[in-house]
Formats: sequence, structure tokens, C-alpha cells
Amino acid sequence: MLTRKQHELLRFIHERLRETGVPPSFDEMKDALDLKSKSGIHRLITALEERGFIRRLPNRARALEVIRLPESTSGAGSQRRFTPSVVEGGLAGKAKAAPQPAADPRDREMSIPVMGRIAAGVPISAIQTRSHSITLSGDFLAQGDHFALEVRGDSMVEAGILDGDLVVIRRQDTANTGDIIVALIDDEEATLKRFRRRGSSIALEAANQAYETRVLGPDRVKIQGKLVSLVRRY
Repeated sequence: MLTRKQHELLRFIHERLRETGVPPSFDEMKDALDLKSKSGIHRLITALEERGFIRRLPNRARALEVIRLPESTSGAGSQRRFTPSVVEGGLAGKAKAAPQPAADPRDREMSIPVMGRIAAGVPISAIQTRSHSITLSGDFLAQGDHFALEVRGDSMVEAGILDGDLVVIRRQDTANTGDIIVALIDDEEATLKRFRRRGSSIALEAANQAYETRVLGPDRVKIQGKLVSLVRRY
């Protein structure tokens, strides 16, 4: 059983991860729950971790992973697990054919193609062809067409994106400032960076102080999609 504040924080973290693929900051969590200090957030996170709802990822102060959600909004009853799984060649299997009253479409499983590797560092070759698929719960995805890429590099580590992670991308050709996107540079090289506008130019910003922000003309950058989720396979 979760307290109201624990449940509110769990939902906030989950929704932020589903929308942006990046955990909220402690200040954002404090403001969302209308708390006066971050110490209250630390206590709530510790309680959620002890109850098995979230996990703090090593070596990153802000990296959180939601392991499960309460079955109901009250937090009572059994728990629903939705940890992503990696599958070669498509869906892991079919769900049991049992009647489901008014099922939430986010509860369905979806097969997402993995389209090669993406650089979170110095840009590498553009997106390759499909290699295999992963299955994800609809909880992890917004509407639209999605694909996944394997991250290579460390330029986004401060956003909780590590070398070897799979990033799930929703196909779109526009972005808002602050979105993490797949950018195709000069129709040749693809990279994963945070998108910002600087006057008439586009800034591709790393989340690692060791890397410089690249500022390019809008004619050199094509947005291939926006990060919506992340899968850690180890």
C-alpha cells in the first residue's frame, strides 16, 4: 500500500519517463508534489525503492527506473509489472485470451524494430536497416510510429542515457526546445542530442560537459524523431 504522496510521485516519474525518456529532477519532483524541500522527495524515493516500485541506477544521481505501477489508483491489490524485454525477431509471445473489460490501449504489447546504432558522441553513420525487434508495453509509448536504436557513446550520460542503452524514438520531423532527438546531419550522419534553437540556427546539445554544443544551420539538420522511452538491457 502506497501513501498518497508516494503514489503521486511514482505516477509523476512514470509519466515523465514515458513522455521524454528522462527522469525528472528533484526540483521538478518537489514542485510537482508541492513540497517545501527536496529532503521530502528523498524520503519518498527511498520508500518507493524499498517497496520495489523504482530503482536508482548506479553512478547517476538523477537516473531512476520505474519497475512496476500499482494495479489501481488507490495502490491496493496486486501489482502490474512492465519491465521491458529484448526479443529477437519480434513478439515474445501472445497474451492469454481472456476477456478484458474496457482495456486501456496502453496495456497492449507492441513490437518495435531496432534500426541499428546511434551515436551519443561524435556522429557515426546514419541509421542502418532493421536488425531485430523488442517488445514494449503500451505504457512506454505515445501514439505514432516508433523505432529503437542502440546508443554508442557517452555524450548523454547526464540525461541518464548510457552506452549500450536502447532508445525508443517516435518518428517526427519537428521538435520543441529541450527535446532529445535523433538528428540527421548533412544527410549523412545521425546523432542523439538535445534540440535547441539559437536564432535561425539549431543547437545540438550534449548532456556531458566534455562535449561541445554543435550549432548548425537549419538546412543541415533533419529531425528524424523524438526520444520517448529508454530500455536498459543489463
